[in-house]
Amino acid sequence: MWRGDGNIRKWHVDAAVTKSWADHSDSEAIFGFTKAQQGEWLYPSLANWNKYGVDYGLNKQYYNGDTHYSGLNAKNTGAIYGALKNHFTFGHGLSLDAEAYSVEFHGPYTYGETVPVSNGYAGAEKYKHLDNYKDLPGYDPAVSKLTSVEVSDWYTLSSGLTLTGRWKHKFNTLSLTYWYSYAQEAASQNFYPVNGKGEWSAHGAPLTANGGQLISEDNENGLQQLNSFAVDDKMVFLNGRLTIDGGIRMAMANRQYTQDLPGVTGSNYKSIKNVFVPAPQVLISYRFNPQNQIYVNGTTGYHLPASLSSQLSSYSYSTGKATSLPMSDYKPEYMITEEVGYRYSGLLTANVAGFHYNVTNHQVSAESYEPGSTSTISQLINAGGLEAYGIQAELATHPWHHLSFYASGQYMHTKNGNNIAYEGDYLATKGKQEVGAPKFSGSLGLTYNDGLWFGNFTLQYTDSQYSTLMNDQSIPSYVSANLAVGRQLPKIGRVRPKIRLNLVNLGNNHYLSSMYGYTTNAQTQHGIVTGKAFSGSQPTYVIASPFVVMATISADF
Repeated sequence: MWRGDGNIRKWHVDAAVTKSWADHSDSEAIFGFTKAQQGEWLYPSLANWNKYGVDYGLNKQYYNGDTHYSGLNAKNTGAIYGALKNHFTFGHGLSLDAEAYSVEFHGPYTYGETVPVSNGYAGAEKYKHLDNYKDLPGYDPAVSKLTSVEVSDWYTLSSGLTLTGRWKHKFNTLSLTYWYSYAQEAASQNFYPVNGKGEWSAHGAPLTANGGQLISEDNENGLQQLNSFAVDDKMVFLNGRLTIDGGIRMAMANRQYTQDLPGVTGSNYKSIKNVFVPAPQVLISYRFNPQNQIYVNGTTGYHLPASLSSQLSSYSYSTGKATSLPMSDYKPEYMITEEVGYRYSGLLTANVAGFHYNVTNHQVSAESYEPGSTSTISQLINAGGLEAYGIQAELATHPWHHLSFYASGQYMHTKNGNNIAYEGDYLATKGKQEVGAPKFSGSLGLTYNDGLWFGNFTLQYTDSQYSTLMNDQSIPSYVSANLAVGRQLPKIGRVRPKIRLNLVNLGNNHYLSSMYGYTTNAQTQHGIVTGKAFSGSQPTYVIASPFVVMATISADF
């Protein structure tokens, strides 16, 4: 990998088979398989970034107690998916689209850990010693913890059916949609001892205590069922110049999770949540002539609380206490957006739009490293209300001597609407800027294509971004530039090969590109009710790629 020790390997194949039944009626079967293996990325705090820079990563050589050793940390993932898409036309403006799909993702991930030899916990049950601890590889009576590797095995399986019927009559197109989805997931952990050379085996016996209880912080099982109904009506007037499109989607979701750990009972063991969300929208556009158009959009959207951490806790093997807390107010994030814009398509193409949106129950995911580990703890925060407004613009030219130019820019002002509830008090987050939301961003692009040679150059600017809800830590703005050049190769039968060279981060600029884990505050802050002091928790960041040269050969057939 480009930082730290490790490597990346990926295998992928996909295929599609299409069958036409009659005019405007066809079916398509799609299949795909992906397998990937890579070393685990490490995400630095600001202090680690300032100390190590782009060298912050996994270690190539092992020493006793080293949880950052590359041999302990990896992501081994896979996916299998399939879909059957059908489109049928019945005449009289009637049509039906039907799609059945299924997709499966799986692990495992592995992390370096330090498990207590004595007085630790299996789930929420305390143990005096690990079973047979004196005979475990890597055991040192002078050290209270045993270096181990966590094998976090998981899978998700999601299947569903989507049906959309349409009736087009004169100026009106009416659509009715139904979507059913069934998803299940499971995750479990096993811990294996690491010997003095950094070696371990998943075929050996995992760590246990209390006469056979597996050491684990998470043993979850979950399922979700979703039923969604939508109706949409699109009307076209004035010879196609005026379009009015309105509709509503209604989603009903049921989620169930269990945390199957020793000592976890009652409401801490099982959680069932039901959610109903309506999401209406209206889209209106008016075209004065083929070159000029104005549009007004009013849309809504939602995001269900993410994963297990929103409903149940994981438990620390060091303390037996919850490492994260479920959401006390379990509600989906909901967004209402208004947009007004103008489009031009003539000698060049241009678009300028003003937007405004309000968000309720805004979800922020706080990711932090577990002490003495490369494994992360996820805490979902309901940050309350959020408001944003801004303007965005795009400009592009038509090809001239095979060259075309593109430019875009955006200004966005964000404001949190609530003081966030925090450990029995409130933090003064009202009026603060949203995390991960740059005020200014923009890009310039230049493209060349003469049918044989092709290439493009992009230059992008991103403004500074806050990484805490209290706005007491941020990353600076940055500029990045990328270049790609390629050539079509001679045709071989029906195969059209091409070669492409990509140069990423031309200036080899070392910077933090985004946040991996947000926190409420990085510095000590005080509650606005009791004045209680809350110590800071450090956000973690994503390190941008340095200068990279990549060559690819591909073919179309």
